[in-house]
Amino acid sequence: METTRQQKIARLIQKELADLFLKESKRLFTGALITVTKTYVSKDLSVARIYISLFSPQDKKKVFELIVHHTRELRVELAARVKNQLRIVPHLEFFIDDSLDYIENIDRLLKE
Repeated sequence: METTRQQKIARLIQKELADLFLKESKRLFTGALITVTKTYVSKDLSVARIYISLFSPQDKKKVFELIVHHTRELRVELAARVKNQLRIVPHLEFFIDDSLDYIENIDRLLKE
């Protein structure tokens, strides 16, 4: 059960990261479309788990590795954006959200 504070911080991080990915994807992630689907923040507000969906013409694994590689840079940019709302920016952990692939697979199986 998430507290109200956790939910507010998760929404703030999700919104700002989505905007970051939109603006920096061409420069950092070779133009891949990256969406932030869900964000969870730990009870002590020190860790944020970010689930992302990748829509890219190239290899998704390569784009995900680029995201993990640029985690520090993303955290610094996020800190600059939320400096008035958060005292400490949580450590960012990225995970691939494969729920869309799962839905497409079920849909394909049902059509067959």
